[in-house]
Amino acid sequence: MEKLDGKIAIVTGANSGMGMATVEALSDEGANVIMLCRNEKRGKEAFEKLMLNKNRKIELMLCDLEDFSSINSFVEAIKEKYEKIDILVNNAGFISLDRQITKEGFEKQFGINHLGHFLLTTKLIDMMHEGSRIVNVASGAHKVGRIHFNDINLEKGYNVIKAYSQSKLANVLFTRELARRLKNRGITVNCCHPGAVATNIGIDRNTGFGKTITSLLKPFFQTPAEGARTAIFLATDDSVENISGEYFYKCKIASSSKRSKDMELARRLYELSEELVQKDEDKV
Repeated sequence: MEKLDGKIAIVTGANSGMGMATVEALSDEGANVIMLCRNEKRGKEAFEKLMLNKNRKIELMLCDLEDFSSINSFVEAIKEKYEKIDILVNNAGFISLDRQITKEGFEKQFGINHLGHFLLTTKLIDMMHEGSRIVNVASGAHKVGRIHFNDINLEKGYNVIKAYSQSKLANVLFTRELARRLKNRGITVNCCHPGAVATNIGIDRNTGFGKTITSLLKPFFQTPAEGARTAIFLATDDSVENISGEYFYKCKIASSSKRSKDMELARRLYELSEELVQKDEDKV
């Protein structure tokens, strides 16, 4: 038997880069892996590559993390088909040089990297059980981040670093607060910094801008498989089964910013996020 036989896993942003590498690793350990992808064409291409190994149990499901109705539809479909979720890896990420907004009107990096994953995760909590694991892929960029409560959508003085670092700080704060709320349920929540990885995250979804720069820099970055290693470790390794609310780098607990450890800030962000996604079910 493989280590993850019988386990149900969801990986967001699963059609390329670290997400695809995570799907590959989890499925090779025996898990039934749901690939959450936004783009049907790219999702199918990735699925076909992964299924060249016919022993893998992988399912492709479409969901756009910048669209709350899409997230809600995805969750409904999961609940109809599955009775439990054992592993959730929130890997999808978005970055943009120019300010963009989601369907609901949120600044897109905050909207996808934090709010989309916040809604997805909290909607799936009731399918999780003692031993389930949530892994949030954050970034070392959180260390320069601030949560701009008075201008959460960065309508004034937008720049890519300000936006991306806010969204990544939100990932770490969400990890800490959700871990606190779930501590008596045996569900662990951890986050990680993958390091510098050559992926498609900086490439414009519509125009393809950024491909040349990314290809030139690839020799200096980790491969997606190397970057995914810590997330895979957190999703599977026995040594972290009772660790929750921590920030990891290279498969070890790492230092994070003082701001990312502020539990009052984490609580405030969580409550704001609940309001923003208009959660109407019982709070976690």
